[in-house]
Amino acid sequence: MKPDINTKFITLLGDPLAQSFAARMQNKGYEAAGLNMLYFYTVTGNEHLGDIVNGLRYMPFAGFAVTKPNKVKVLEYLDELDPLCKKMGSSNTVVKLPDGRLKGYNTDGVGFYTALVEAGVKVAENVFFCFGSGGAGRAMCSILAYHGAPKIYITDLFPESAHALVDDINKNFAQVAEFVPHEDFSKVAAADIVLNASGVGMGKSIGQSPLPKKYIKKEQFYFDACYNPAKTQFLMDAEAAGCKVLNGLSMSLYQGTAQVELWSGQKAPVEAMRQELLDILAEKNGEK
Repeated sequence: MKPDINTKFITLLGDPLAQSFAARMQNKGYEAAGLNMLYFYTVTGNEHLGDIVNGLRYMPFAGFAVTKPNKVKVLEYLDELDPLCKKMGSSNTVVKLPDGRLKGYNTDGVGFYTALVEAGVKVAENVFFCFGSGGAGRAMCSILAYHGAPKIYITDLFPESAHALVDDINKNFAQVAEFVPHEDFSKVAAADIVLNASGVGMGKSIGQSPLPKKYIKKEQFYFDACYNPAKTQFLMDAEAAGCKVLNGLSMSLYQGTAQVELWSGQKAPVEAMRQELLDILAEKNGEK
């Protein structure tokens, strides 16, 4: 699709973005749905985030997407928050309303929960351990609490971040979250499902894992929010130990289809977007 005077734009604000498949997936969705919309990348951290967000108000944007490290910081620059987004304290999706105001949503949680259900996970019957309490970790742990997870252990390199998420979950959802100090792996054994939302294993940290191999138990389920690489060291170590593993591809798909529907007001072409993600992975693996 070639942009014209009527094109509505969407940009993803984050850093790093080289690993992202979002633009191809989103643009395939717009094409399949016959929408005159275009998604592209803007590499930025927190430093100029407010200036960029304010500028987007006055340009032909349907909204914008937000990723690491901006999902929490962006809340400062929005006019309104969806109730669940407000409880989560993190936004990955912003819609520009007809009056020009910016409303924040969080589709990460929806995408993550849909991916777990598709994989056969019953959230209310499992204990979770999560590495990472930034934007993705906030959405993932919050949606788990929302859907009845009985216990969620949370750790982060930055303890104040993990403490804040634990406090917010216990206040806004249910008294199920517990802080775990960084590199204290004693609670991992108590978890049925171990989550990596820390970003360790992607970008400059490829080959690294937040969890030493010796703490992995065969009967556990391991999920990594990363999908490029398709298998992080975290997932490879778990798979080698006999665990069931799942990467963030399906989470990315379902959070992305929810975004398309928020920005366009139309039903997202799920299968076209799924196929585009599979094609990208096949290309990455030299299969196409």
